[in-house]
Amino acid sequence: MTVSYTLKVANSRFGGFSKLLFRWKGSIYKLLYKEFIVFVVLYALLSLVYRQLLTEEQKRLYTKVAQYCNRSTDLIPMSFVLGFYVTLIVNRWWAQYTSIPLPDQLMCVISSNVHGKDERGRILRRTLIRYANLSAVLILRSVSTRVLKRFPTMDHVVEAGFMTQEEHKKFESLHSDFNKYWIPCVWFTNLAAQARRDGRIRDDVALRLLMDELNLYRAKCSMLFHYDWISIPLVYTQVVTIAVYSFFAFCLIGRQFLEPLEPGQEGDLDMYVPLSTLLQFFFYAGWLKVAEQIINPFGEDDDDFETNKLIDRNLQVSLLSVDDMYQNLPPAMKDKYWNESTAQPPYTTATAAETLKPSFLGSTFDMRMCEDMEQSQPVEASPSVPRIQTPLLSRFFTAASPAISIKNFGWGSRGHPHLRRPRMDGSEDPESVARIEEEETEDE
Repeated sequence: MTVSYTLKVANSRFGGFSKLLFRWKGSIYKLLYKEFIVFVVLYALLSLVYRQLLTEEQKRLYTKVAQYCNRSTDLIPMSFVLGFYVTLIVNRWWAQYTSIPLPDQLMCVISSNVHGKDERGRILRRTLIRYANLSAVLILRSVSTRVLKRFPTMDHVVEAGFMTQEEHKKFESLHSDFNKYWIPCVWFTNLAAQARRDGRIRDDVALRLLMDELNLYRAKCSMLFHYDWISIPLVYTQVVTIAVYSFFAFCLIGRQFLEPLEPGQEGDLDMYVPLSTLLQFFFYAGWLKVAEQIINPFGEDDDDFETNKLIDRNLQVSLLSVDDMYQNLPPAMKDKYWNESTAQPPYTTATAAETLKPSFLGSTFDMRMCEDMEQSQPVEASPSVPRIQTPLLSRFFTAASPAISIKNFGWGSRGHPHLRRPRMDGSEDPESVARIEEEETEDE
């Protein structure tokens, strides 16, 4: 069963996550405690052998080996290897969940486009949505151990009501070497085409909408099958596993508290319990166990998907939608705010403080205008007002001139070597103005 703690972290407060550390079901303690005990026992055995059984010469040799192993741990890129691997696994885990077929969209289309209140109309709608649920059950039997234990044979599927005896015989008569989860989808398309011919589906647009939703539903079934078929490359999983195990194998030897090689040399503090190494094991090995748990979320771990509950929910909701809710509408009436220009739903006492907050209109609405109102008055552009130039351009243009355009820079078949240099006194040169106007007229 999926462990949900969303309500516990709805509000951020002091020690909010700390309360989650004392849970057992779905916790890292339950997942890792066996490996942790094995690591601690092996470390303690090596420590006892070193302290009680080795001679002085053997201790010096062991010290050199331990120092070599301790240096070797720096050569294994644990954070990079594990971080990238777990990120890949988590993205794949969520993508598998979003690929589980849900009939919600399909049942709405069936309920609104397959017409008839008589028995034939009910049979058509219920059979169409049952075929969709049957396809989901068949694919989930192929990928989920929980569903397979619930429906170990096709007879159990028939007994559960997803398939009739006649449909079972037809299903078994169709031989294929591959998974046959797609057969109910083909039955769905044929039955929908027959409903169109009988006038139960009134136009081709409605039939096309129904087929499009079915194709989306079938595509999710297919995606689940391919996720189950194509795994994360085995070599990648092996590399990560070997990296973690070899890292802590070196730690067992290299992280022992050792006596100094020389008699007068000062050694490290002997704490007997390697706290930092144990925390490292907890983090890195726990990271690997997280990936191990969610690499296939269709098993029976604490946080694996509740596929059987999804099957129950999908069948119940979809049959209710296409049968009991077909043309079963509440009366259309004037709403509460019919005569009000602005609808304002009421607040409870617990949420009344939210009414005091102004509505968000955009970040720039919070800007305060300058106290000097003259800065906010509109001003018309005037040729007498000098334009601000950048420091680089001010070397070339000491004053702005309307006679300079992009054409003067030779952007075309021929250049204009007669660029007018602005006069320092601001007066205009009549010859230059006439020459530039003549050249612009020729270009036009």
